[in-house]
Amino acid sequence: MISSFRNFAKTKFAGLLVFIMIIPFVFWGMGSMFSSGNTNTIAKINKENISTQEFIDYLNKSGIPQATIKENLDKNIIEELLSGLVSTTLLELEVKDYNISISENTLLKKIKTNKNFLDENGNFQRIKYEKFLLENNQSAPQFELRLKGRELQKNLFDYIGAGSISPSFLVNKLYEEENKKLEIDYINLKNFYKQKEKITEQNLKDFLIENKDQLKVEYVDFDYAVINPKNLIGIDEFNQTFFDKIDQIEIDISNEVNFETIVSDLKIKSVNIKDFKFSAKKNEIEKKIFELRKNNFDIFESGDNYVLYKIGDIKQKEPDLKDSETKKEIVELVNKKNQFDYNKNLLNKINKKEFNNNEFLKMGKDKIESAKLNSVKDNKKFDINAVELLYSLPINSFTLINDDQNNIYIAKVKKFQNESKNNEKFKEYANKQNSNLKNTMLKSYDLFLNDKYNVILNQKTIERVKNFFQ
Repeated sequence: MISSFRNFAKTKFAGLLVFIMIIPFVFWGMGSMFSSGNTNTIAKINKENISTQEFIDYLNKSGIPQATIKENLDKNIIEELLSGLVSTTLLELEVKDYNISISENTLLKKIKTNKNFLDENGNFQRIKYEKFLLENNQSAPQFELRLKGRELQKNLFDYIGAGSISPSFLVNKLYEEENKKLEIDYINLKNFYKQKEKITEQNLKDFLIENKDQLKVEYVDFDYAVINPKNLIGIDEFNQTFFDKIDQIEIDISNEVNFETIVSDLKIKSVNIKDFKFSAKKNEIEKKIFELRKNNFDIFESGDNYVLYKIGDIKQKEPDLKDSETKKEIVELVNKKNQFDYNKNLLNKINKKEFNNNEFLKMGKDKIESAKLNSVKDNKKFDINAVELLYSLPINSFTLINDDQNNIYIAKVKKFQNESKNNEKFKEYANKQNSNLKNTMLKSYDLFLNDKYNVILNQKTIERVKNFFQ
């Protein structure tokens, strides 16, 4: 049902059957942010109206501070919270429709067996229960009402998924697919890539021509002055006089007093930098100024200093291969491109069935290695996505895979071997397959709810609620 809400209010609503809605805030003390509210309808489910007052009560119970809601209005927090209320109301209608109930005795038993309220001997301690309520700012009726709601929802989902027991052949299939062992042969492709040392000057020039727009480097001219108590007021103490002068600098900046005038009045030295290109080797202050270049005149803190800076010219230039650091970066890019092109061509041959076992043996010679994967979750050697890909392929097929260090390999699927059944482990898979089946049923139930309930949101009322927080 919730999937149909996405068309409302240009926001995403939480999935109903995944679990109503988990609000990503844990705060205390919203209190009663509304003392009263009108009864305008904010949403409607079939003939069931959800009033503004009900939504207000829901917000109060959520425990989210008013300030937090205000700060997140542009992130559709009101629509998200309304989604939670609609989902809860919808499930309450389902509980009522199926006549699902829970007795007071069952509820009492749930409380008395809650491990949070038991002593070391497993006996219920009322003092622990009351302490829990106090610490969580709840009364006993409030806690019990919430507990009852959760249990009714659980019973509803149990009712919908009742009897969902997977047949043995599906459990066997899942067990075999996830636990069968796989033998592969593989070759590390690093031995076949063009070595960096063989990248010529002409290769670099050609690469720059092909990628001239993407590879332009930004060069920045700027002036800056390092300010501290010693050079500003003549002592090493951060006192009120020092901070008053810093405040005055900020005022001068806002009043567009130029950099040279400020520095001259303060009698401090400035540094002029021409054609600065970012590099990890440059000093931290100059790197920071480069990062802040979009704000062309400002002051910032750097350790025990303040830095006043003014950006001059910003130029886009083609990389200079005469600069050793730039050349090293371009060599690295060319090397990566060579590797990418080699991998792409090899993968194309595999996809076109132009790569066979003879090619693999000829390519590998003494470089072929072997590995045995214990299950589809065995990622000790290769990336988990690569392992899952290998398990999806037939015997004698080839593919490219990678490891966590981004080494690339060509691999051959050699042999699958089924594991002998472990009874305890097999029980886990029976439960897992039953859970998969139940989830499938609940997804179908979600589609059923789409047809059963028609949800309408009152956008005007939603906007009025938003206006309260603005």
